[in-house]
Amino acid sequence: MTTTETVVPEPTPEQAALFARVRRMMLIAGLTTALAVAAVLVAIGYRLFRPQGSTVTTEIIASLPRGARIVATGVAGDRLVLTLDIAGATEIRTFDAHTLKPTGTIRFVSQP
Repeated sequence: MTTTETVVPEPTPEQAALFARVRRMMLIAGLTTALAVAAVLVAIGYRLFRPQGSTVTTEIIASLPRGARIVATGVAGDRLVLTLDIAGATEIRTFDAHTLKPTGTIRFVSQP
């Protein structure tokens, strides 16, 4: 029985240097891709498992002046906005939506 073997000639020094260079470039490209994929996975994991603030229930009693009534409520960004009618004068009070602490007051009064 006769078997035939494929004979691969030894690469020349120039070819060996070129092969080494290509291997090195492919290694760099593979490591860069792996680093990019790892960064994306870390960012996704951070967004999924990051705590969204405290879940402590807070009870706040805000007292209004006598005769005042709430005309409108709304949300603007991270603020809770209340529009009040106090004896014919309009007042806007804002509160932090997360802590419910007062952040500001605007009074509109008519000049005689």
